[in-house]
Amino acid sequence: MAREFSVIIERDEEGYYVGSVPSLRGCHTQAKSLDELMARIQEVIALCLEDLADDVEFLDFVGVQKVTLPL
Repeated sequence: MAREFSVIIERDEEGYYVGSVPSLRGCHTQAKSLDELMARIQEVIALCLEDLADDVEFLDFVGVQKVTLPL
């Protein structure tokens, strides 16, 4: 059975892409390229599913919103 997971991708100050899976606690990785990131995120999802087993919370992706606060 195939499962889909939403992946949030950001880029840090050093240029690394950081991917995280909100529905899997602690499931995140980083890489220098998007291709490498997607390969790594698939590996880390598989590892997280093994570790979390029945404690997976499937969430429906709604969207992303930026919020600006004055500093």
